[in-house]
Amino acid sequence: MGHHHDQHNAAAHGAAAHTPPAMTRRCDVAVIGGSAAGLAGALQVARQRRSVIVVDDDTARNAPAAHMHGYLGREGAPPAELRTIGREEVRSYGGEVLSGRVLDVRRESDLFRLELSGGSALLARRVLVASGLTDELPEIDGLGERWGREVIHCPFCHGWEVRDQRVVQIVTTPMGLHPTPLMRHLTDRLTVVVHDGTGIDRDALRTLAASGVPVVETTVSRVTDADGALGIELADGRVLAADAVLTGSRFHARIGMLAGLGLQAAPHPSGLGETLAVDATGRTAVDGVFAAGNVADPSLQVLPAAANGSFVGAQIAFSLAGDDLATGARPSGVEAEWDDRYAGERVWSGNPNGALVAEASDLAPGRALDVGTGEGADALWLAERGWHVTASDVSSRALRRVDEEAARRGLDVRTLHVDANSIHPYGTEEFDLVSLQYGSFTRTPEGRGLHALLGAVAPGGTLLVVAHEPSWVLEQSDPAAHTPIFDPAAYVGVDEIAAALASTGGWRIEVHETRPRPAGAASGHHVEDVVLRAVREE
Repeated sequence: MGHHHDQHNAAAHGAAAHTPPAMTRRCDVAVIGGSAAGLAGALQVARQRRSVIVVDDDTARNAPAAHMHGYLGREGAPPAELRTIGREEVRSYGGEVLSGRVLDVRRESDLFRLELSGGSALLARRVLVASGLTDELPEIDGLGERWGREVIHCPFCHGWEVRDQRVVQIVTTPMGLHPTPLMRHLTDRLTVVVHDGTGIDRDALRTLAASGVPVVETTVSRVTDADGALGIELADGRVLAADAVLTGSRFHARIGMLAGLGLQAAPHPSGLGETLAVDATGRTAVDGVFAAGNVADPSLQVLPAAANGSFVGAQIAFSLAGDDLATGARPSGVEAEWDDRYAGERVWSGNPNGALVAEASDLAPGRALDVGTGEGADALWLAERGWHVTASDVSSRALRRVDEEAARRGLDVRTLHVDANSIHPYGTEEFDLVSLQYGSFTRTPEGRGLHALLGAVAPGGTLLVVAHEPSWVLEQSDPAAHTPIFDPAAYVGVDEIAAALASTGGWRIEVHETRPRPAGAASGHHVEDVVLRAVREE
């Protein structure tokens, strides 16, 4: 938050074509799975000022379905639309959603280490498992490719759409008759085929038959297309014409990545599969690991899955807040991450950013604010040129390095330990130059950090923002092969800053362009910069 990601700092980088070095990031909460439950949990946590990173491999359980139903306020919406909106909502609070995959989760001292595809990792205080489950269909040819369309399993999700139509229910388990009374009410053209009658309730079959529902006890050989409808081919040679097929699936919780924690799926009471066992608050058997949505309860439709994610997200927030209260601390997840990054050797070269040198050399020295100063090369360069410099950063470790180097060079640089998103990060002071060089602070719905940045520029002063040209973000990579370690959409970008200048008025934009990175910038994975320079009119 307010950080230089300069040429030797991997932050805000990452695309398959020019993959940055693998890195480990810290966060308060890591969420495995970014569908309804995971995103709802992440939103709840982000609104409690916890840093959250969601990792999603785009394999939502309801992906085959074109529409979701029974979701109040979103009735009939495509599932993908809910996920898109949800991601934007999480990002609007600075939560990140990475397109990738979690391969392994283990304890690392009092944190959890999540290994990601492509070699990067997350260190998190809490883990929310919202990875969902996979549906295993009966082994009958023709079911799989029609799943979520002509082949349905839930009368609440898709029953209305097949009302009054010819529906053939294929029963393969004793639980298979559970939805049958519902479907009998939705259509008077229901036929029940008992494909596997092992353990089935014979009385229930008799009751169905007595109520007028044809019950056929024989195996199904395959489902095909026949004369604009479905043909359900039976072992005895008959073919039943149908508009839709109702059948059940076996389900398997997607928790292979948790094996290193000793967590395994447990048989579900229905006998239809395995889920991850949780208590009423979403806690698993491993302290600090929570679960929500279909991975823990396969019966949840999208609305209750989201509600469950929201509830478990609140439990995680209580759990973190309780720990912090006990230690008397009020830790910032963002600050912890950046302090962690500056814990080792010098992060980068110590040379000022070329774009700053190019743009600020002709400015008369005055008061300067370097936002997200990092190790301070830009601030020190400005001080050497006669500027009165305030260097702000969320990391006290980074600022100690700035103080030490300034003292070594005999320069006067005031360091300011502050989060760019705090309430009045720069006080009431105004500066002749406000510089944000490859900096990042997360978005907030009201744009607090952005307003503070603009408000710090004195009348007649210059705002200089330099960032990585963002088109690399759009490069798609295979989640199984690579997880980009940053989500730029969670951070305030140059275009957003430029739009704010235009909408507030009173600014003269002098430069807003994409240009090659200056010579000497040792960056293999970004070749172009976006430079924005604007003057606040007096």
